[in-house]
Amino acid sequence: MGWGFVDSDDQIVAIAGKDIPEIFAQDGEPRFRELERQALEEVCARESFVISIGGGAIVDPRNRELFAKSGVLICLEAKPQTIYQRLLAVQKGDSVVRPLLATDDPLKRIEELKASRQQFYATADWTVHTDNLTLDEVCDEVTHGWRRISEKWDPEKRHIYPPPATTGEQDAACMVITIGGIHPVFVGWGLLDELGKRMRQAGLGEFAYIVSDEEVYLHYGARASEALERAGFCVESFAVEPGEGTKTIDTAKELYDWLVERRAERGHAIVALGGGMVGDLAGFVAATFLRGLPLVQVPTTLVAMADSSIGGKVAVNLPEAKNMIGAFYQPRLVLTDVSTLSTLPQRELASGWAEIIKHALILDPDLLEFLEANAERLANLDTEAITAAVKRSAALKAGVVSEDERERGKRMILNYGHTIAHGLEAATGYERFLHGEAVAIGMMGSAMLSQKLELLPQDIVKRQEGIIQKFGLPTTCSGVDMVEVLKAMELDKKMMEGTVRWVLLTGVGKPVLRDDVPVAHVVSVLEELLT
Repeated sequence: MGWGFVDSDDQIVAIAGKDIPEIFAQDGEPRFRELERQALEEVCARESFVISIGGGAIVDPRNRELFAKSGVLICLEAKPQTIYQRLLAVQKGDSVVRPLLATDDPLKRIEELKASRQQFYATADWTVHTDNLTLDEVCDEVTHGWRRISEKWDPEKRHIYPPPATTGEQDAACMVITIGGIHPVFVGWGLLDELGKRMRQAGLGEFAYIVSDEEVYLHYGARASEALERAGFCVESFAVEPGEGTKTIDTAKELYDWLVERRAERGHAIVALGGGMVGDLAGFVAATFLRGLPLVQVPTTLVAMADSSIGGKVAVNLPEAKNMIGAFYQPRLVLTDVSTLSTLPQRELASGWAEIIKHALILDPDLLEFLEANAERLANLDTEAITAAVKRSAALKAGVVSEDERERGKRMILNYGHTIAHGLEAATGYERFLHGEAVAIGMMGSAMLSQKLELLPQDIVKRQEGIIQKFGLPTTCSGVDMVEVLKAMELDKKMMEGTVRWVLLTGVGKPVLRDDVPVAHVVSVLEELLT
């Protein structure tokens, strides 16, 4: 979470100037409880901290009142036998682990203490039964509980009204809040120079491995490295050949070997500096090397800023289809410097608008109106307009991901236009179309299917076509083998029990999932698209 941590026992020791067994032996338990209350008042006044408290602290009604006012109270539960075994594991030969357990039968004492305190443990906001969970699983349950309890904003707008900001996150455009991780998305002009500072605020330090492509690294590699070095990071860099064809298992293996040579360790961070291809590749490597390295996404293309850097989907391609080998792996933060778009080729820039248009069509009629009214300003990279558009698009994506990290429900609507798009990309060997170009054509196909099924009126289909063309994107293509497109679509990840699940529209901001689309309709639409 990027928060600080404090154990109340450490604070008690600092106040008393002696360790806890000495306090009990010399001053007794009542004095310990006085010191405990003083320590808790101090630590509970802090913001953005995880606080570990002793099991007896909750017995005092004044402490319970303090906890209720200060934050979310989570109880880590376990059976007496589990607690006893854990204490033995950390005892390391000492005769006393806890002063209150210094008896001939510690297990019985644990049972007695639990029985007397259980009514108070039951007042916790969230309880995690830890007996059969790993440490990582307990952490997941704690963050899940914190998320559920602290959701006091409008759940339909949680991407606009985030929870209390953590250190350094007060100016985040939005927060992504999932069981897989909680992290900020920063969007602004010139933010690349703050990369090192932001990573330090997120609790990262010492080593950073920049993964980029050769073109992006030429423009921004030195600047990113300098920002990291100013914050005290040791920096290494690896630049791959640009293009979707690079996103393969073979390239991932090259990166694994490179990290091994540099003795990368689990706490060292991977920094993905580039577009969607780099984010996917570097993220896949981060997710799989040493079972997971911290990942920082630094998108430099519009499609990555608005969409692919947010949500934790990382993958590499197979020859048969795109993103077939991958994982859900959340970054520690996303840092979007909108000024990096100034060096993006015009075709790449146009490609990125497809994802923002997609978000507007499926989620936000107001954003669609903004795009229609400000197309010229946005195309000319007006600082205020494009920053606003990227922030809004990122927030929309973050909101959906926060509700459905693993794409089991609402997140599937983000695939609007992608079924046909992935078919087009695979059928042309990932060489002819930029991703946004394929998505633009795919969205037209989805809108046409929606109309054929009598879900969407013709005027909205035309409105969609108009906004796509306004941003210089294609709505049809030629010279593509329809059989190959259909074959690739059958391998697409959106298949459910052998049936393609389509994202269609019933209106702007009104997506619907359908798995009953007749093949004849699909063929008919493809014939119109592949003119």
